[in-house]
Amino acid sequence: MNQNKELILASERGEIEIVKQLLEDGADVAFKDAEGRTALMAATQKNQLSVVKLLLQAGSDVNTRDITQLTPFICSGANGFHEVLSVMLNYGADLKSVNRFGGTALLPSSEKGYLKTVQKCLEAGIPVNHANNLGWSGLLEAVILGNGGRLYSMMIELLVKAGADVNMPDRDGKSALQHAKELKHDKVEKILTNDFIEQNDNIKNAKALYLDDKYEEVISEMNQALETDRNNLDFYFYKGYSLQELKRYDEALEEYKKALVLNPNDLDFYFYTANCLRLMNRPEEALAEYDKACELDPNETFYRYHKTNYLRELGRHEEAVNEMDNLLALQPHRYDFSFHKANSLRSLGRHEAAIVAIENAIAIDPTNPLYQLHKNQSLALLKKQLESQEVK
Repeated sequence: MNQNKELILASERGEIEIVKQLLEDGADVAFKDAEGRTALMAATQKNQLSVVKLLLQAGSDVNTRDITQLTPFICSGANGFHEVLSVMLNYGADLKSVNRFGGTALLPSSEKGYLKTVQKCLEAGIPVNHANNLGWSGLLEAVILGNGGRLYSMMIELLVKAGADVNMPDRDGKSALQHAKELKHDKVEKILTNDFIEQNDNIKNAKALYLDDKYEEVISEMNQALETDRNNLDFYFYKGYSLQELKRYDEALEEYKKALVLNPNDLDFYFYTANCLRLMNRPEEALAEYDKACELDPNETFYRYHKTNYLRELGRHEEAVNEMDNLLALQPHRYDFSFHKANSLRSLGRHEAAIVAIENAIAIDPTNPLYQLHKNQSLALLKKQLESQEVK
């Protein structure tokens, strides 16, 4: 193996001393593997912060695209790696750059509930009302694909304060406000109409401290609040999320589980435990948390959808396709579900099935050029696949 390939592997594994030596020996930070990944992309995908810093100092480009048109900068946003994203902002990150779906770093982080990443994107000046090729802004993503709970409500507050247009229509002509009303997300509706005022002083203080990165102070504030009210689940949320930011994951999990003991039906906390376990690289346990929420409410699409996101992140596309089928059984009109299913099928090399899935999206939303583009790409891949089989 040559040293350029070794650099990518060592970067992915976080082997910083080996990375240092390879750089000293002349390894090329611009070298790409078969997937178009540079060492920086490999390190970013695994949230290897120390290696990312070293590679940036060595001249790595945060805006270089892989074969899927993803850049390290957008990748950091899509995965909620806000520390990596914050460092990249100092190395020429293109704030207006988009992924193959037309989304900036703000959009996937808004979709997936990466609150701190959303905050960093907004502070950096990433356009708040940019819409992707599905016709969704960060706010629309957060409302449509969120659950209206504690985390998403706080994120939506940030987006609104940053100037997000609550009346901006999606491709169906519906605004974030209309979606919130249809979903019966009452708190979100109040935030979107400037009708929400935080009544609890402890929560008000915790929120301000959290956004100021003062996590130890949040924990102290919540500990004091819990001395007088051990049944307020919001206190466990803010304490748990602050512990999570400090990478004290076991302690964060403990707080979430305390909340679930008090109310096992508060599905919000299964999302928090799943995300915490994801950060701990404990995928089977994280997936099990999504399943618990789905068992409690089989008609709830939020947890199943975010499970598919995680399965795709893990490269487990067959399982993601199965979950997408479950989602489409619940909401057959969702063209975004068909679109994501098509992309997973394409990753599996099942191009004929991918074409069927994308045609379903086209039938629901026939004017979206993104779907026709992806159909044409799948047709080209199918043709290449068939030609290869004929040669054999």
